[in-house]
Amino acid sequence: MRPVVKWAGGKRRLTGRLLSLMPDGDFHTYAEPFCGGAAMFFALAAEERKRFKKAILADKNEELMALYRAIQKDVESLIARVRKYSDEHLELDPEKRRAHYNDVRDTRTARMSDVNRGARLIFLNKTCFNGLWRVNRAGRNNVPFGRYANPRILDTKVLRAASVALSGVDLRVADFGEVARDLSSGDFAYFDPPYVPVSKTSNFTAYAADGFGPKEQERLADLMGELGERGVCAMLSNASSPETQALYSKFRRETIPAARLINSDVTKRGNVDELVVMNYPAPAAACPKAAS
Repeated sequence: MRPVVKWAGGKRRLTGRLLSLMPDGDFHTYAEPFCGGAAMFFALAAEERKRFKKAILADKNEELMALYRAIQKDVESLIARVRKYSDEHLELDPEKRRAHYNDVRDTRTARMSDVNRGARLIFLNKTCFNGLWRVNRAGRNNVPFGRYANPRILDTKVLRAASVALSGVDLRVADFGEVARDLSSGDFAYFDPPYVPVSKTSNFTAYAADGFGPKEQERLADLMGELGERGVCAMLSNASSPETQALYSKFRRETIPAARLINSDVTKRGNVDELVVMNYPAPAAACPKAAS
């Protein structure tokens, strides 16, 4: 049980450390308002003893949430559609694959079913440059072809396991503030927003058309405090920088190393410092008593 897509900033390699920083005990609702690849959710869902009764996964990226709905409701149809993409692509000569990729990428999705939108996203994610998802101001994917020799486009075991994990989960296209309004004492939220850029050349927030700028970062920092006052335990990840350290100065923080795997220049890939922010005193403590 693991993420079904590669997502810039995904936490699959950090879930062990992040889980160790969560409060002890169970919580009523687990919420991940910037779910992306949902590595934390899948790590929790894979645990032998389930810590939560309900889960909310949300993101502003409509294509991503269409994929999760398709996995949840009709995974076998999704698998069949991804298999068709895969067979069509891998049967082509290498020089013709770029044109096939571009044709799929440039297809408009507004009238597509969730299954077709989800299958398209998986195909693009597995064949684009570096597994990156980036959109322009019109909300359309503009990532170039990745030129993989033999990409593994379809993984049926991962998709079927994800379908089991997503059963009964509340899936939303929503702003993080909207999700937070539905949380109460005894709930837990994990925020993994687009990061505050650590340099002028690392300002990547284009997961969705409307971006995520300084005002949204400040609104999220304020929300962390509000949730604590309501008895909602919350954890947040961001880049470690003077700006983020100042933004979250009133919270408990921990800096951990994280691998930067997505960069067009391989010499600039490596470990960077990740800031983990918590609005609760210590991981050994439990969240307030879960709601009944």
